[in-house]
Amino acid sequence: MAATPFDSRLFRDMVGTAAMRAVFDDAALVARWLEVEAALARAEARLGVIPEEAARAIDAAARTIAIDWERLRRETETVGYPILPLVHQLAEAAGAAGRYVHWGATTQDIMDTATVLQLRAALDLVAADIAALRGILAELARAHRGTPMAGRTHLQQALPVTFGYKAAVWLSMLDRHAERLTQLRPRVEMGQFAGAAGTLASLGDRGFAVQEAFCAELGLAVPPITWHVARDGIAEVVALLGLVTGSLAKIATDVALMMATEFGGEVMEPFVPGRGASSTMPQKRNPISCELILATARAVRQQVGLALDAMLADFERATGPWHLEWLAVPEAFLLAASCLAQARFMLAGLEVHPDRMRANLALSRGLIVAEAVMMAAAPVLGRQRAHDLVYAACRDAQARGVPLVEALGAVPEVVEALGGADAVAAHCDPATYLGLAPAMVDRMLTARD
Repeated sequence: MAATPFDSRLFRDMVGTAAMRAVFDDAALVARWLEVEAALARAEARLGVIPEEAARAIDAAARTIAIDWERLRRETETVGYPILPLVHQLAEAAGAAGRYVHWGATTQDIMDTATVLQLRAALDLVAADIAALRGILAELARAHRGTPMAGRTHLQQALPVTFGYKAAVWLSMLDRHAERLTQLRPRVEMGQFAGAAGTLASLGDRGFAVQEAFCAELGLAVPPITWHVARDGIAEVVALLGLVTGSLAKIATDVALMMATEFGGEVMEPFVPGRGASSTMPQKRNPISCELILATARAVRQQVGLALDAMLADFERATGPWHLEWLAVPEAFLLAASCLAQARFMLAGLEVHPDRMRANLALSRGLIVAEAVMMAAAPVLGRQRAHDLVYAACRDAQARGVPLVEALGAVPEVVEALGGADAVAAHCDPATYLGLAPAMVDRMLTARD
């Protein structure tokens, strides 16, 4: 039976995805180690470091070996690392050529390079999800460019905005994450082959040539220097996942609040029969995707801390911090994959209710546009006098429970400054005080076209 949600048949698709599990599961991990060992043998044979027939045998064995998983587990627990036990099995499978397996390498060379291959595949999945989300948010922004709703600060209605503006703000975060992802890949997708203390001493003057050929075999960049204990690249990747999921959590927070009964269901997650249902309250439609986004985003942040701790490496080979990456990297990617998948589902089918947004705009009976009235009267009355008069009218409207337009109608100075009762009524319509929100949506969408 599974001991964690990541492996649970009940929960694994709530804290990960099948595609991301396929990148990090045991079979894929061992396959990467074998891929790296085979690439090393091919590179060394091309340069005459080991015989070509040996490289062919090692490559064939790496592709066809039947791993004895129980033996590998047992020996890994004994050694403390899995590569020496794997090398034993690969060398046996390669026959006489086995003497050339792992030539000049150290355990961390193989594991680090395999991790980079995993990161490359995992980042491809993340990039695809981010691209899809950017498209979904762009369409929401475009479709609701002029849909008025209450903008809220400190959980209070502040000024009118549009839902398209809100979606465009969400989009801006994902655009930046796409840029960050592209920028970090060259810093991360580098091979690791440097030998015991990172100096390539065992290969003499052929070390650089083998390193370059090895990286070329795998389509990875050649590092300028060994990064056995320079773990900023790995930490940067996990930190990116923290940023991405943090932005998705902001979106989920907004959506979950807007789904609340007191907000009238301005938006709703996609309807699926039974999704978000309560065991006792038939009326419930809980924000399940939002809840999973928030949970996984918080969990990713914990992995960011682990990845940063793993940077605290001593001397030329660390005594333990590296092991933290074994936990942080796969779990961060699985959690992020779930977070991204839930966001795609939720936003692609998001139900937007402009009528409920407009109804909420009317809740304050015009108070939400008090600034509009003040600024319209200011050129005639002066800003401070206009502020004081509108402030007093707001207090009067609240005390008597009447619309702001009615309270302002009893203030001759304001009525005259605005040009009559009809002008007062026009300035008290929230839909007329959207500022540059629609234009900002246009600018956002134009900038990314």
